[in-house]
Formats: sequence, C-alpha cells, structure tokens
Amino acid sequence: MTPPEAPKDGNAARGDTPPAVSVCASDAPKLEVMAKRRDFLACARPPARKQGTKGMMVQGRNRQDDGGIRMGFTCSKKVGNAVARNRAKRRLREAARMILPAHGRPGWDYVLIGRAAETAQRPFEELKRDLIYALKKIHGQ
Repeated sequence: MTPPEAPKDGNAARGDTPPAVSVCASDAPKLEVMAKRRDFLACARPPARKQGTKGMMVQGRNRQDDGGIRMGFTCSKKVGNAVARNRAKRRLREAARMILPAHGRPGWDYVLIGRAAETAQRPFEELKRDLIYALKKIHGQ
C-alpha cells in the first residue's frame, strides 16, 4: 500500500496527510533481537570475544552464516531494581539501533550488558562512542 500524496499547494484538508517517510536504510543489515538463553550463552563462551567499556560490556560471536545482525541485552540485579534495569536496557537498545547497522557485521551476534550506575547515568553520546570502540576491538580493527 502506498501512502497518500501531499497536496500540491501545501494546504492539506482535514484527513489528508503527507506521505509517510521511512528513515530506515534499505541496504542496512537487518537487526534481530535474541531471546533464547542458548544464544546468550554462546556469546559468553570461547571463541566469542568480549570487550568492556565504562558504559557497558559487549560480547560478540561470529555465527559463520549470512544472516543478519542479532543483538541481545541484559542487566543483572547489581544495576538496580527493575526500573533501573529497564532504563539501562532501553538506553542500550537505542544505542545498538543507531550504531550496529553501520559498525556491526552481518552474521554476528552481540550481547550488550549494562553496568551498575554507569549505563543509566552516562551521557548518551559517550554510550554510543563506547559501543563503537567495543565493536572495533571485537572485530580486531
């Protein structure tokens, strides 16, 4: 289904809306969210790679296939109560959504682990830089 076209004069009548705009890049690798415990455990054991930063711990594993990028998020109770853990995971999800299509590799799994008091408090731009740094180290660049 195609969205309706905007009026030529710029004045939309009631009910008329401009077409929807997609901000997703069509050539970007597809991001999938991991939900199975076995996938998280596979990212934690060798030959998977780990890199810690001030804002998070990142674990990466090459699945040896041509699938999309898979990502998982977790925070232990050390991060805080359920509200604090969910806030930290929301921040990690948003950072991953912005960074992984450009810096992640297809066929890899990534697990982002929140750190106590750091993930929720760290400025968001620094959190994104932490993720880029960790991905470069995991990929050996």
